[in-house]
Amino acid sequence: MIPTCLSRHVALIYLTTFLVALPAPAAQAEAPPKLAERDTMDAAVQKRPDLDGAEIIQRAHAAAGASFVQPGSLFLSGYNIIRAPDGSERLWDQYAMWRVFDDEKSDAHQANGQVRIEAWSGGQLALLLAFDGEQTYNQDGRMEDQSANAMWSANFGFGAIRNALDEGWRQQRRPDDLIDGQPAYLVELTDPAGGSTLFGFRQSDFAILYVGFDTPRGWHERRYSHFFTLPGTDWVQAGRVRLFYDGIKANEAIWTFYEVGASYASERFQPDAAPHAPSWDLSPKPVLVE
Repeated sequence: MIPTCLSRHVALIYLTTFLVALPAPAAQAEAPPKLAERDTMDAAVQKRPDLDGAEIIQRAHAAAGASFVQPGSLFLSGYNIIRAPDGSERLWDQYAMWRVFDDEKSDAHQANGQVRIEAWSGGQLALLLAFDGEQTYNQDGRMEDQSANAMWSANFGFGAIRNALDEGWRQQRRPDDLIDGQPAYLVELTDPAGGSTLFGFRQSDFAILYVGFDTPRGWHERRYSHFFTLPGTDWVQAGRVRLFYDGIKANEAIWTFYEVGASYASERFQPDAAPHAPSWDLSPKPVLVE
């Protein structure tokens, strides 16, 4: 006769072996619903059909913070992960952008206002590019070939959301979809010049998850996530911005700090030589996750 303690031990070994030998279920197997139940799939049917494009934009403006539409200026800093076509990584460990906005915008993808982009890698300047409202500059000063201004069309586009309700702009709702697995409203904006920009907004809170538009480099998409708000502000900033051209990820900017509404001298956007060190305060900044 097998002692009770031993029989329990044998039974446990048998049971464990049996369970391990069972075939694993298919990963998250889920049969598609019947036609009458298609609304159980996220974004398979249009949610809130009573919301038109303009109202979705209004709610997105409100969700982004009181100063979102007319911030005056915006400073962002963090780092940037540059991706080669094979996926290899090049890191800009110090990365910043200064932006001064014009009040009006008639072409979403034409350079306007002022902008400076500065990147460093391992203590060495990796990129300096600026626009003063008329001319483009790099680390050597004003660029003589001002055809460089055309390259900004691959960078300007998100700002269209701020002017989307201005006179002469059109807002047309498009089919709902999933953006990174999250149900989203999609709205196509048409600016007074006839250009189109597609935006995606998270249905749960109207956060801006996506922008897409055509550029000389191909179809450009930006996907926004990791939203945060700094103490004492109501600005909602996307901490991670992934940039794609024709579906291939080119880089992802990681923003860890922002400042809204500061004043900047025009010389900041008219560099005449390469800086010897980053042009902004690198001291640690607090981050409050949304």
